[in-house]
Amino acid sequence: CSQVFDVFYFLFFRPFHVEPTNIVSVNDDTQRVTDEASAMNKRIHYYSRLASPTHRALIAPDHVLPAPDEIYVYSPLGTAFKIDSCTDGHGKNSSIVTIFMIWNTMMGTSILSIPWGIKQAGFTSGILLILLMGILTLYCCYRVVKSRKTIPLIDTSHWEFPDVCKYYFGSFGQWSSLLFSMVSLVGAMVVYWVLMSNFLFNTGKFIYNFVHNINVTEIVPGTNESNKVICPGAAKDFPPRNGSVTLFSGNSTSFELFEEWWDKSRTVPFYLIAALLPLLNLKSPSFFAKFNVLGTVSVVYLVFLVTVKAAQLGIHLEFSWFTENEFFVPEFRILFPQLTGVLTLAFFIHNCVITLLQNNRNQENNVRDLSIAYFLVGLTYLYVGVIIFASFPSPPLSKECIEQNFLDNFPSDDIMSFVARIFLLFQMMTVYPLLGYLARVQLLGQVFGNVYPSVFHVLVLNIAIVGAGVAMARFYPNIGGIIRYSGATCGLAFVFVYPSLIYMISLHRAGQLTWPALIVHIFIILLGLANLIAQFLL
Repeated sequence: CSQVFDVFYFLFFRPFHVEPTNIVSVNDDTQRVTDEASAMNKRIHYYSRLASPTHRALIAPDHVLPAPDEIYVYSPLGTAFKIDSCTDGHGKNSSIVTIFMIWNTMMGTSILSIPWGIKQAGFTSGILLILLMGILTLYCCYRVVKSRKTIPLIDTSHWEFPDVCKYYFGSFGQWSSLLFSMVSLVGAMVVYWVLMSNFLFNTGKFIYNFVHNINVTEIVPGTNESNKVICPGAAKDFPPRNGSVTLFSGNSTSFELFEEWWDKSRTVPFYLIAALLPLLNLKSPSFFAKFNVLGTVSVVYLVFLVTVKAAQLGIHLEFSWFTENEFFVPEFRILFPQLTGVLTLAFFIHNCVITLLQNNRNQENNVRDLSIAYFLVGLTYLYVGVIIFASFPSPPLSKECIEQNFLDNFPSDDIMSFVARIFLLFQMMTVYPLLGYLARVQLLGQVFGNVYPSVFHVLVLNIAIVGAGVAMARFYPNIGGIIRYSGATCGLAFVFVYPSLIYMISLHRAGQLTWPALIVHIFIILLGLANLIAQFLL
């Protein structure tokens, strides 16, 4: 086993390995970096290299300084946590706070696509895949957390996982981790733009109809009850435009003009440019981190909305393993990789989990707290996905009508859905500048050594990111597709390949690599590769 791995390692990864330059003698206590003040300075250096002192969004937060009063933790998706009274006086979090931060970081836009993913995979196989992907990504996340301990004789207290990748794979690990991290960030920003366009369109439509006392009847198929559910995917069989006809007395010209200038894909995505592009060019958007609580409120409200809708609609299930009929889908479908692609991003926290856990008061509880957080995330995804799928009214509608954003299955005049869209729209508009700032820090900071080299550099980057979002909202407004492509791509590196390779290399160096460990982790890598390839085949 060791000889086989020797050949594999020296052929593919030895050329990228960089020998450590800051070795600390384990026998000389005077050279050991175990002093608390020294470790603190290391962490201050880590934060300060991300941005200049004038950029306070990534300045060394209080939890790396002595006796802090509050803690700031930044996630890769742009959320920021400020905790004023949950520390022990030394900048350490309780397990409950740590679990909540991990849960809140992972709960993102993927939750809106989970019911669609279950429909693509089949009800029973969808539930099993959520459980299995949760377990698999948790194990890989555990390997990420332990990766720093595989590096001997070096102080890694200020390292994140990309630093570990650089140690093991040299410049290749450094730049490839940057590339895949940018894929996750830009992918999230594109999904946000598509969703913001959707929410802004439906919100504007609701407000216009309410103010002008317009009664709008959707012409797409739907239920006739007071708790209306619609099937927008069937709109292709009807005339285009915004999918509605009006039943009201008065001047119809103004309404037609409104529909012409307020279109979900042709106009609204461009209106967002005026509001968001200037915010992206701010040197420090740390002000928007204050609104992070909206993310938690939005998720809690979505769970409440799902519960109420299920109580009103009832349960509509029929089990058939492979036979598809007019209203129901089989329990197993060949399209199941579409759900695994979504779940890869839904459970993705691997490139920042070390930062979230290093402030845990009891480090020996890291594995337990991480496992509990993953359990809660999986439970939330399961609850929303299963309840929406099971309560979707079939008949008269087919389960195939479940949209990639399940809120699209409720008409724009639905009050509860309107409130959800308002919450999500405002939350995303405050998170979006933070995502752009993190993309700027990672890309421009790595390439130019300065996160704000000039207004021109920042403007070009932001125009490119915004242009990608507008193009997707205009021509490919499918958030499920965008999530699964970006999730499978960045997940290939951070979830499947790098954690497994680093673990195998560390075992090999310690002379502890066994055939079972080699086979299991190569299989995990192949699963990640198959997951990515399947997204482009199905």
